[in-house]
Amino acid sequence: MAGLRTQLRSWVARRYVARIRKKGLDSGSFVPKAALMPLTRTGLDPVPELAQLREREPVSRLPLPFGVNVWLVTGYQESKAVLGDAKRFSNDFTNLERLGIAAANNPGGLGFTDPPDHTRLRRLLTPEFTMRRLARLTPEITAIVEQRLDAMAAATGPVDVVQEFAMPIPSLVISELLGVPYDERGDFQQLSVARFDLFSGVDASLGAMSESLAYLHEVVRRQRESPGDGLLGALIKEHGDEITDRELAELADGVLTGGFETTASMLALGTLVLLQDPAAARRLREEDDAVTGFVEELLRYLTVVQVAFPRFAREDVEIGGTTIAKGDVVVCSLSGANRDDALGPGMEQLDLERHPTSHLAFGHGVHRCIGAELARMELRQAYPALVRRFPNIRLAIAPEDLEFRRASIVYGLESLPVLLD
Repeated sequence: MAGLRTQLRSWVARRYVARIRKKGLDSGSFVPKAALMPLTRTGLDPVPELAQLREREPVSRLPLPFGVNVWLVTGYQESKAVLGDAKRFSNDFTNLERLGIAAANNPGGLGFTDPPDHTRLRRLLTPEFTMRRLARLTPEITAIVEQRLDAMAAATGPVDVVQEFAMPIPSLVISELLGVPYDERGDFQQLSVARFDLFSGVDASLGAMSESLAYLHEVVRRQRESPGDGLLGALIKEHGDEITDRELAELADGVLTGGFETTASMLALGTLVLLQDPAAARRLREEDDAVTGFVEELLRYLTVVQVAFPRFAREDVEIGGTTIAKGDVVVCSLSGANRDDALGPGMEQLDLERHPTSHLAFGHGVHRCIGAELARMELRQAYPALVRRFPNIRLAIAPEDLEFRRASIVYGLESLPVLLD
């Protein structure tokens, strides 16, 4: 009977998606407003309904019209339990095919892969993301930050922090890491942003993934012919016979998009925090050791990756006293979990002097972000450098006129115009 129900739900989901596509409609517009609540914020804060739901029901049904059970997990311990259990929860993309998502849209890489394939691919990547290997990028990161500050100083009138500082820094760093030509970054930046924007619909997001993979297939082809000194070249030199061109492109896609858009959003939103908190900016200018705690608290508080990749229950499992049936979809709200008082008192507030606490900003378990330390390196370099170069930096518009992204998995600002003098 359970198998029949699963088949019926899958059929309904496929019919639903097919109907939307046939009519040429935006699938994002058919998602109920209540289902987008985990991706909705008021300024820097998740909407109050998220905290209320976490207190009342940390594992709750998410209302979606796909004919499948979708659970939203908002508690810290409950989210950690799901994210850390790769045996009972699957990330494999084939699960999405039940919802009408074609296999051709599979972006591959680490995010939508289960062990043992995930284990094999991560084993190839991990050596390139150790602190020792990443240390070689420190001079490049410093130089990139200074170049962007120089460009901002040379500008006249208001400067957009998003376009001139937050986006170029991780884009250049990731390009350096991968060995991707920097002069090709512009179009890919837009594709990276588009894939996280659910307000534009599922089709637009999947289309952006397909385009970026097509671009990276060409990069991999060139690297196969002449391996460079970046990540792709190193993987080809050391493991060329163990990994296909498709797998290389998928890994590069995951590194580029995961390391670009998330860090860019952190840089922009973190700058906004500094503009609103002159005391914090002064501490960063004057105290070298203040930046580590500042970055960790920002990572927790902002949690720019609002929800984790969906998990699919391999079997009936109990989380937080709630039974999740085999085949059900589970979505963990990272922004909700990181505000849980289970981490300590006052987690709904930003406390830049708080002793660093645990958080799920980079996920947890085998799928924890492999580039977490690289992101930290960039943030620790960029924030102090910005406020030291421009001690009088301030908003060029009223705070209420700032435009934030709507219903985006990666939260961020559309622009952040500032005056520097």
